[in-house]
Amino acid sequence: MEKLKGIMPPITTPFVNGELATDKLEFNINKWNKTGLTGYVVMGSNGESVFLTRDEKLKLVEITKKFASPDKLIIAGTGSDSIKESISLSNESAERGADFVLLLTPSFYKSEMKHDAFIKYFTAVADSVKIPVIIYNVPKFTGVDIEAETVSKLSEHQNIAGIKNSSENVRQNNEFVYSTHKNFSVIVGTASMLYSGFTSGCVGGILALANIAPDQCVAIQNLIENGNLKEALKIQNRMIPVNKAVTAKYGVSGLKAAMDMLGYFGGEPRAPLSPLNEKSMEELKQILLLAGLL
Repeated sequence: MEKLKGIMPPITTPFVNGELATDKLEFNINKWNKTGLTGYVVMGSNGESVFLTRDEKLKLVEITKKFASPDKLIIAGTGSDSIKESISLSNESAERGADFVLLLTPSFYKSEMKHDAFIKYFTAVADSVKIPVIIYNVPKFTGVDIEAETVSKLSEHQNIAGIKNSSENVRQNNEFVYSTHKNFSVIVGTASMLYSGFTSGCVGGILALANIAPDQCVAIQNLIENGNLKEALKIQNRMIPVNKAVTAKYGVSGLKAAMDMLGYFGGEPRAPLSPLNEKSMEELKQILLLAGLL
C-alpha cells in the first residue's frame, strides 16, 4: 500500500433543482485535473453526503472516477454507524473505482464511543473492505473525539492507511504523528491547520479550501517540504480568512457561492440548507478580493 499524501478537496456535490448534476461535476473536475491536487474526496462533509441516497453516493464515485485524471486518487466517504452498511458501501465504492474509503467515527451512542468501541468498529470494517481505510475524526459534527492511543493501536492494522483529523488541536496532531506506525498518514482536515500540520509531520490535507484555492494549498505543502517556511506562512495567513468563511462562518452554502464566484460550478446546497443571502454574498466577495483570489 503506497503512503497516502498530498492535497485533496472534499468536493462539493453539484445540484440543479435539487438533483445531482453530472455535467457540472465533470466541469469542476476538468478544472481541478489541471492542478497539483493528489486526488478527490467524494461524499465528505462538504459533499453534503448526509443528504445523498445510497444510489447517488455510488453514482458520484463512478462519475468522479470517470472524469478524474488517471493519476488522481479517489477517496469515498462511506462511514455510517453501522459496521455492515459501512463495509457494504465501501466495497461497492471500491468496485466503482474508489482507491480509499474515509470512515467517520461512529457517534450516535456518544457516551459509549470510546477506545474499545472504536477499535472494534474500525478493525471490523478494515478486515472486510477490499481497499484501505482512512479514519475520519471530526468532533465539530460528531461530538466524539478519538484518542491518540486508539489511533496508535489502529495504525498497526495493515488495511488502515491514515487519519483525517478535522479538529484544530495542534497537540493532538503531533501525538498522532508521533505515536503511529511509520507508514500511517496523518492528514490535516482543515486548512487553518495546514502550516502547523505540515511542520509537525502531517503528510497531506483534505481541505474545503482546496475546492477554490487548490494552487495555494498545494504551494503551502511544497514550500514547507522545500524548507521555505516564511513564504509558506505568508500564503497560509492570507488564506485563513477565506478558509474561515467557507467553513465555520458560511458553511457549505458559502463554499458553493465562492466556487461560483471563482469560475467553478457551486450552485445551491440541497435542502434543508439554504443558499447565502445577498449581504453574506457581498461579505464573502470582499474576503476573496482581500485574499487575492478574485
